[in-house]
Amino acid sequence: MDGMLAMTGSRELMHIPVMRDAALAGLALRPDSRCLDATFGRGGHARAILERLGAAGRLLLMDRDPEAIAYARREFGDDPRVAIRHANFAEMGDWDAARCGLDAVLLDLGVSSPQLDDAARGFSFQSDAPLDMRMDPTTGESAADFLARADAPAIAEVLFRYGEERMSRRIARAIVARRSEAPLTTTRELAALVEQVLGRPERHKHPATRTFQALRLQVNDELGSLERALPAAVAVLKPGGRLAVISFHSLEDRIVKHFIRGPQAAPVRRGLPLPAVAPAPLRAVGRAQKADAAEVARNPRARSAVLRVAERLPC
Repeated sequence: MDGMLAMTGSRELMHIPVMRDAALAGLALRPDSRCLDATFGRGGHARAILERLGAAGRLLLMDRDPEAIAYARREFGDDPRVAIRHANFAEMGDWDAARCGLDAVLLDLGVSSPQLDDAARGFSFQSDAPLDMRMDPTTGESAADFLARADAPAIAEVLFRYGEERMSRRIARAIVARRSEAPLTTTRELAALVEQVLGRPERHKHPATRTFQALRLQVNDELGSLERALPAAVAVLKPGGRLAVISFHSLEDRIVKHFIRGPQAAPVRRGLPLPAVAPAPLRAVGRAQKADAAEVARNPRARSAVLRVAERLPC
């Protein structure tokens, strides 16, 4: 959900969502559609969806971030077409309103602009802040807590798996050595430590970028949540309903692509019968899409976005 915030005359901040028009076109909304925006953020997609719904339409809003939910209630709480729930999108199947059957589900993955731009949330090393990184600060362990308890092999595994950091073991050893003197508690401390270990091998990329991404994914169980959310979305969609997923790095997109493709038969020896494979519940709608040059120029955070759309097949 890497949109951006822009100043406007009538509204202090206006959220500009990534790939808004392409995502809404993929969802194929009707005036009476029942929709779920399961990653509300600051409502850029939600506002555009409501513009396309009539009086008989319905929009369900979810987010795991309490600040996002508070904003949703202020902005949309008085609209009779809207229902709001504070929860991880992996839990959409537990919401009675969603189980009634939906025509469209939107997942805009990753960290939102307000989370990135609020230094106190600890997602970015651009400002000094507590090393938190939780999308829901009311639950779970912070990044600082994880780094304080995990041993070097566990830290290295997280950095390599989720950040694709080749120097993961070296960074992990440095973190464990540093915490024996004093705990790592701020974003600047961690960023400086990683830079000390790696130097500046890439001119336009801070050496701590991959480490911060990996810790964010670990702390929020983002890939695990996505793996649970995709079958939950299938379960709440009506036949013919559409799922649109916007991802921002290859780990997310790979999960989405493989899920839409469905289970594949394992290779077998010639002459042996092919094993039975359950039919895929989804049909891909078109190819994966990326933001065009004009959108990237307006919003650089759209550069890495990938949109995939799929349609629920009959049971």
